[in-house]
Amino acid sequence: MANRLTQIATRTGDNGTTGLGDNTRVSKDHLRVRAMGDVDELNSNIGVLLCEDMAADVRALLVEVQHQLFNLGGELSIPGFELLKPDAVISLDTALEKYNATLPRLQEFILPAGTRAAALAHVCRTVARRAERAVVALNLAETLNESPRQYLNRLSDLLFVLSRVLNRMNGGDDVYWKSERLAKLGEGEVSTGQA
Repeated sequence: MANRLTQIATRTGDNGTTGLGDNTRVSKDHLRVRAMGDVDELNSNIGVLLCEDMAADVRALLVEVQHQLFNLGGELSIPGFELLKPDAVISLDTALEKYNATLPRLQEFILPAGTRAAALAHVCRTVARRAERAVVALNLAETLNESPRQYLNRLSDLLFVLSRVLNRMNGGDDVYWKSERLAKLGEGEVSTGQA
């Protein structure tokens, strides 16, 4: 890894470039920088989510996610480097299984709503999807390790599940989309199996 920052205002980026961890300079609009920025934004949004009231185990999980996202950003900042380990993806799989097992099956799509904590988890989920798309785009131009893409894919799923957990924390529930098709079925219309 490159040296830690000792000075924030270096003015070296005034020309529209930024330095990577291997001391090369690229445009601030480079695919790699975009991916790094989306991961950083995701980590910052999780920091906001952590300001909310939540169970200690969910909080500990999200703090660990922040550390792993920092690893992911570090890996993206140095072409050819590996910092995010495959175990981090397995850890998300384990958490997904644990928290999903506590939830009822979905009957319909849900809205990104409910408690403030749940809504913030949905914001994090959508930023995770954007970060994943940025990593996929970068991977089309340059060869990357699989873990960053897999981690972001799994994390967005986990954030969806955690939004449902957070909505239930104080006896709440999911906020379901008002589907016209389901409303008609509820009024006695016979389903033909066509959507």
